[in-house]
Amino acid sequence: MKKEVKRFEDLQVWKDSMNLTVSVYENLKLCKDYGLKDQMQRAAVSIPSNIAEGFERQTNKEFIQFLYIAKGSCAELRTQLYLSIKINYIIKEDGMGLIEKTEFISKMLHKLIMYRKNE
Repeated sequence: MKKEVKRFEDLQVWKDSMNLTVSVYENLKLCKDYGLKDQMQRAAVSIPSNIAEGFERQTNKEFIQFLYIAKGSCAELRTQLYLSIKINYIIKEDGMGLIEKTEFISKMLHKLIMYRKNE
């Protein structure tokens, strides 16, 4: 039996994206490239933030739009993670783990969007 979702905090995709955001912050703690660091942190924060904001909107259409924005931020972060690995800002194994998380979250967002579109 699925748990009823009454608040955005109940959504697994929100929980997973919050954990991803914390991991990004931890991995960039010592990064001195403040421009890239800031951009990556903003992209990471944007994912759970847009899920939450969309959930609190009045219409399903608005919620879906914010889920698309979160999905776009997830792709942006994934691109920045690839770059961070290539320029040795993040250890390859750690970066690839974060990339896998972004791919998983993106798939979850896609499924949630499709579910909400068919509702």
